[in-house]
Amino acid sequence: MAEQLRNLKRKINYKDLLLKLISLALGILVWFLAVGTDQMDVSMSIPIEILNLPKNLVIYNQYQKEISVTLRGPRGIIQELRNRPPSLSLDLSDADSDTIVLNTETLSFPLPSGISILRMQPASITLSIDKLVERQLPITAVTEGDVAQGYLLQGVSLNPDKILVSGPESIVSLEQTLKTYVINLSGLNHSTTLPVHLDLSPEFMELIGETTVVAKLAVVDKFVEKKVRKIPINIRDAEQEVLVKPNSITVVAGIPEKLISETPVLSMLFRASISAGEGEFPRKVPLTVNGVTVPGHEPIQIISYSPTEVELSLVKKITKTITKKKK
Repeated sequence: MAEQLRNLKRKINYKDLLLKLISLALGILVWFLAVGTDQMDVSMSIPIEILNLPKNLVIYNQYQKEISVTLRGPRGIIQELRNRPPSLSLDLSDADSDTIVLNTETLSFPLPSGISILRMQPASITLSIDKLVERQLPITAVTEGDVAQGYLLQGVSLNPDKILVSGPESIVSLEQTLKTYVINLSGLNHSTTLPVHLDLSPEFMELIGETTVVAKLAVVDKFVEKKVRKIPINIRDAEQEVLVKPNSITVVAGIPEKLISETPVLSMLFRASISAGEGEFPRKVPLTVNGVTVPGHEPIQIISYSPTEVELSLVKKITKTITKKKK
């Protein structure tokens, strides 16, 4: 009796297992019919990921950053790919300075089982690879026009006057110096500071972007050498009435050209003086000569003057004697 019960239990267990296997097979069949056979096509963009490019190399062309692929496969798997798209990894660990053309048909990226690639665009990817170099390039100011009459451009200084450029050797070596856009000097009559952009080629614009430097324009008076006569002598510290001989001097000086045109009498631009002080008379005393400071102009440059000393003497007083006539 016990043996019969055990045989009955075995038959029941086998029957349950068979039913489970049949259910599993039916489930797989239903999934295959419902999903597996529901094929669909989809176009999507796959990003390109560059891996292991040596540090001394750089890709300098505008290469395709992604490819467009058309995939075919079960709807459910396609939906998953849409949510989590794969990427195309390019290993460039063995790259050198060169131009590489990769046929996209030879490239592969991970796809789930059951997915096939119908089309990939573009047909190829071009990578221009070069050595990565750094160079300090000087900057030159470019000017046009003339400053106002009576003035000179003393110089143009830039800050910074050079710039560190990092990029592909084939591009960085194209320029020995960088230049500013044209700075117009026409009619400028004073020093000034202004920002100015660099005039960059498209290749350098790609490397360093739009760059601005500060230009300092030093504009100074244009000096003219003039001989000015009859400059009066001023007497200081005189305790008595004194006489100066000669009573005027001649000065040779560098005078701003613009100031000459603005001054009706040039002797007004100078001050000559002596100090009478104490001492015996007559005696020789040295002269002090200075140019007058005029706002908006640089100081007058005294070159020479004559005489360099004058004779100082007391003024003689005339005494009148009155004689009465006798009657």
